[in-house]
Amino acid sequence: MSKASDFFAGVADKVESEKIKGMNVIYQFNVTGDEGGEWNVKVADDTVQVAEGVADSPNITLTMDAENFEALIEGKLNGQTAFLTGKLKIQGDMTLAMKLQSIFSLG
Repeated sequence: MSKASDFFAGVADKVESEKIKGMNVIYQFNVTGDEGGEWNVKVADDTVQVAEGVADSPNITLTMDAENFEALIEGKLNGQTAFLTGKLKIQGDMTLAMKLQSIFSLG
């Protein structure tokens, strides 16, 4: 299993319910490369559900290669820096991207 798939397998347990209160969104993660994959994370009703594959209508889509994603989840790469340097591509609601760090403990 890749570090990305390990991350998504356990991400729901890492989210603090107070940080997602009232949210109703779908995050789509596309991790490219050999160790990549596609996952969607639905945050609704104070719960987090993770599924492999592409969601029908995500509120935000984040795309990055597996190497950079690994650095992000290990805290070696800052999310804003990744975006500004083109290592992270974001489509959709940018305010949701800003919440990622606190919700999922990323970069």
